[in-house]
Amino acid sequence: MTTKLNDLHDNPGARKKRVRVGRGIGSGLGKTAGRGQKGQTSRSGVAINGFEGGQMPLHMRIPKRGFNNIFRKDYAVLNLGTLQAAIDAGKLDAKMVITAETLVEAKVLTHARDGVRLLGVGALTAKVSLKLAGASASAKAAVEAAGGSIELPAPAPAPLSREEQKAARAAARAAKAAK
Repeated sequence: MTTKLNDLHDNPGARKKRVRVGRGIGSGLGKTAGRGQKGQTSRSGVAINGFEGGQMPLHMRIPKRGFNNIFRKDYAVLNLGTLQAAIDAGKLDAKMVITAETLVEAKVLTHARDGVRLLGVGALTAKVSLKLAGASASAKAAVEAAGGSIELPAPAPAPLSREEQKAARAAARAAKAAK
């Protein structure tokens, strides 16, 4: 049996008419339009999210732990398998140094965020030279096993101990006094 244009119709209940409130007593939702008498929520422009009628709201009752570090780095993740697939597809040249910018230009990543971190998921057979923001130990080992190299930024220097801070301040005071 073929379907004809004049036989097409919606499923029952597919197009439900919206309730038009405030249109007379006979509708059952006239006058106050289901909002009740007076008060804040009967007025327009009210959105009391999380308000529980004066009871302590749930988001304030539950215990809090930890904090959100506003300085946290958000790295884009690149797996070894994805990198190898991009090289095999001809998107990346294995002879060139692969950086975050070249990965975005080749559309391997949509954006580099705070840098690219290489993870050891998948296999890498190509000899590549990488310059990225970070890499896992397994990813580093896989790149070096394939004959490639990976350049990472130097780690941040360790903060001075309290004794070293005191010694540095004393040296600064002595230098200032010697002037």
